Amino acid sequence: MIFIILSMLTGTFMELSIILAIVFFHELGHYIAAVIHDWRIKQIMLWVFGGVMDVEEHSTRPVKEEVIVTLAGPFQHVIIYLGLIVCNEFQLLPNSVLDLAYYYNTVILLFNLLPIWPLDGGKLLLQCQSLVFPFRKAYYSTLLVSMIISIIFLVIQLVFFPFTLSAFLLLLFLFMENRNEWKQRYYVFIRFLMSRYYNGPSKIGSNSIVVSHETMVLDVFSKFFRDRKHAIYVVFPGNRRKSIDENDCLHSFFHDKSYSKTVGEITDYMT
Repeated sequence: MIFIILSMLTGTFMELSIILAIVFFHELGHYIAAVIHDWRIKQIMLWVFGGVMDVEEHSTRPVKEEVIVTLAGPFQHVIIYLGLIVCNEFQLLPNSVLDLAYYYNTVILLFNLLPIWPLDGGKLLLQCQSLVFPFRKAYYSTLLVSMIISIIFLVIQLVFFPFTLSAFLLLLFLFMENRNEWKQRYYVFIRFLMSRYYNGPSKIGSNSIVVSHETMVLDVFSKFFRDRKHAIYVVFPGNRRKSIDENDCLHSFFHDKSYSKTVGEITDYMT
């Protein structure tokens, strides 16, 4: 509401209306894709510089499905380009409005594709890394990369371009958002494990984890991949091996509160 009032006072209401319309259409793409895949949507927040769709899914959906939902937003910009071409062809809108729409559509599209969490580019970065690395490593590295890139763009904006308060505040906001996420990274990881415990993984593949009996159970969980079911093989002295299912390991952690136990202790108890 503050931005709307300021835009009316400064004569930039048309620019704000175009930006909000593009952001709404962008989030509509995410929403439609999420509904098609039966995601549980809590709310959608629209801001002047973008939007956020808050969902109940916490990295338990297949990576391929999350990629589709993520790309559905940027794809809307292609539709907007096509609509603008039609409007230009049949002269449905003034050239000044079309020029502004072309400009802001391009800026918002490119901005959202930056590899900075929680932008679409940052989500794609996490999803791509999740195909190669365990979830915790993929998530932590995504936050680190996001903070580094935010700082780089802040420096570039201050040194090589005329100072723009809105761009500076936006990049600073993204850096602080990732910094706060970094502080909460442990709880995000636990939320991932809890979602996996109650809902199970997306059973697309399987993976074997071989660990020493002295390995802490949380260190075992740090090796969990998305979209894979894990068979955990515990190596005891004398090269003796026992196996434990990941569900039993998660059950022991959350139900039995085995927070400080080693995987060897849990395996012996289970067997």
